[in-house]
Amino acid sequence: MEKRVVLELRGRNPSQVKELNLDNCRSTTIDGLTDEYTNLEVLSLNNVGLTTLKGFPKLPNLLKLELSDNRISNGLNFLNGCKKLTYLNLSGNKIKNLETLKPLEEFENLKNLDLFNNEVTNIEDYRSKVFALRPSLECLDGYDKEDREVDSDSLEEMNGNNDSDDDDSDDDVEEEEDDDLSLCEVYNENLEESSASPLYEAEGYLDEEYDQDYEDGDEENDANGEHNSKNQDGDNKNENPEESTRGKKRKHEDEDEN
Repeated sequence: MEKRVVLELRGRNPSQVKELNLDNCRSTTIDGLTDEYTNLEVLSLNNVGLTTLKGFPKLPNLLKLELSDNRISNGLNFLNGCKKLTYLNLSGNKIKNLETLKPLEEFENLKNLDLFNNEVTNIEDYRSKVFALRPSLECLDGYDKEDREVDSDSLEEMNGNNDSDDDDSDDDVEEEEDDDLSLCEVYNENLEESSASPLYEAEGYLDEEYDQDYEDGDEENDANGEHNSKNQDGDNKNENPEESTRGKKRKHEDEDEN
């Protein structure tokens, strides 16, 4: 465990570390962790093989402690130096009786406790007795006092993780707004450059020529229209004498018959 602790430090001072993950490092005892980790808030020791918590350091700012899948059967009193602890995961250990849990009475801030897959969970009225042991407790093995399953958001809030997530989301929104603003500026600059370019002016010139051609075409069409209308008028005039001649001829034939 000591080598793993040094590796996770990455050259930092222990007082600078806020989160430490030592999962699967394999050790039966606490080794390499000291009281120097004064600002540590999250410590994970899952599946390490711990049989005792003797030598556990005082961590005054520790909020979340993961100790699942070890071989711990007693000695929770060694955690008394972690007064701010709000979340404790002891699932998959060897805790058999309620007496072993008595030290938890001292943890006034404890809200979330997980004892799943320990023999103590088989005791009659186990849940009500554990809630009575620590009145601040809001969640036991994933369920509240009314035996209702606690959702993930509520669990995160109990563990004190919401504030940092909100800050991160705000930063992401600000970065996205900055990106959008920069893209708009680039687009506007490109638009201004294109409007002032010779090519744009040439295109405008071509548009003027097109408009002039269109106007000339309209005049030509108007002239053709007038010519066509005159021709039609002439045709109509030519048709009128013929109709009058036919009328006279028909009248003359009628007189001969009489």
